[in-house]
Amino acid sequence: MTKEIRTTTTPMEIREATDDQPMVIEGYALKFNRASSPMGFGEYTFREQIDPHALDNTDMRNAVALFNHDQSQVLGRNGVNLELSVDETGLRYKLTPPNTQLGRDLVENVRAGIISQSSFAFTIPDNTDAEKWTRDGDAEAPYSRLIRSIDHIYDVSPVTTPAYPDTEVKIGARSLDAVKALDLPPKWQIERQKMILLQGLD
Repeated sequence: MTKEIRTTTTPMEIREATDDQPMVIEGYALKFNRASSPMGFGEYTFREQIDPHALDNTDMRNAVALFNHDQSQVLGRNGVNLELSVDETGLRYKLTPPNTQLGRDLVENVRAGIISQSSFAFTIPDNTDAEKWTRDGDAEAPYSRLIRSIDHIYDVSPVTTPAYPDTEVKIGARSLDAVKALDLPPKWQIERQKMILLQGLD
């Protein structure tokens, strides 16, 4: 399985500390039924959406919060100071920043609007039902990808730059084969062409 990274531009919010509640940073790591910006790999450019049931069986038990997906910049862990929840909008996270230089810097950068995007790293199951590809887009992105199932969320990360450029969009070979198959003639037509060719050789 290929680990993929996506970014959401929905704003992060800071909930200030009170006498009985610590300061938290909240946001959505992903939102359902939202078409992405055009993403691409070579000639195959596409827009992507995530089905509302894609997280029904997702393993998030060991998910962490990282800065820019950097394993050396750890901000939290699910069940410790990171809380992940799924609602009708998408995957929401609530991070209590650690009292470290990284945590304090994050709070100030979010408060100032310098850091305003969230990202998540994930994999999809290795089966044909996990995603659906269609060629029903536009000139900018002719293909569409619907993610129906995510099997693992590895991290949610506040990020400084979007994860949509070509270098960040990595999909598995099976997905690429599915896209290429959309441009092939139907199977019956291929078989018919073979028969015509064979008859011409007789």
